[in-house]
Amino acid sequence: MKTTFVPPVGAPGQGIAALNDVPDGAAYSDCVRVDLADHTLLFVSGKMGIRDGELVGRTIVEQTRAVIENLRASIERQGGSLVDIVRLRIYATQLDAASIREVHAVRREYFERGRMPASTLVRVDELVRDGGLIEMEADVVMARPG
Repeated sequence: MKTTFVPPVGAPGQGIAALNDVPDGAAYSDCVRVDLADHTLLFVSGKMGIRDGELVGRTIVEQTRAVIENLRASIERQGGSLVDIVRLRIYATQLDAASIREVHAVRREYFERGRMPASTLVRVDELVRDGGLIEMEADVVMARPG
């Protein structure tokens, strides 16, 4: 077994105002990769709807798409794809009937029917970035090339 801690891409503070003055920046990994004999496990840290250091859009739909694209980028950098996600944890600041339907509609754009990852959806009071509506983290199982 080999474990690799993959550093975040981008600025050391990850655009989080509270970390701007911290010399070493954010204290987390973008993901942790565990290579086993026949497969790889990937534990991807929470992603928000951030592009070029800025929050994308003000709606749950816009931010959900950006979150999934950010998850995709982290997973693809490690040689996987969205179909390798086995579990999503979703944290949202608004959970009314309309926003739940919108989040699921966006998820259907990215995940095939019959291959949906296991999932948890939790309402939270707020996220680390002002204006953030949704954050997701993922567990991934990838086949090892062989």
